Amino acid sequence: MVKKRIHIFASGRVQGVYYRQNMIKIASELEVTGWVKNRTDGRVEAVIEGDAASVDTLVEWSKKGPVFARVKQLEKIEEEYTGEFEKFRVKHD
Repeated sequence: MVKKRIHIFASGRVQGVYYRQNMIKIASELEVTGWVKNRTDGRVEAVIEGDAASVDTLVEWSKKGPVFARVKQLEKIEEEYTGEFEKFRVKHD
């Protein structure tokens, strides 16, 4: 099974629309790990790790987000897989 790590930044109407909560639910269903957080610049940032196909599925979902979201841009950065996470959670700085 190929493992993968993607770091994303979603911009548009992505805060206040349950983007993070929905991402956590879907990440759990897909059995991927990592974190998601709101940024002060209005974007949502996330790091997603796991089976490559599951990570890709969550990244695809991230392009649209939940029903009230309006994702204008999704920046994706592929990083080296680390396996450092136990689950997918909201990160608070």
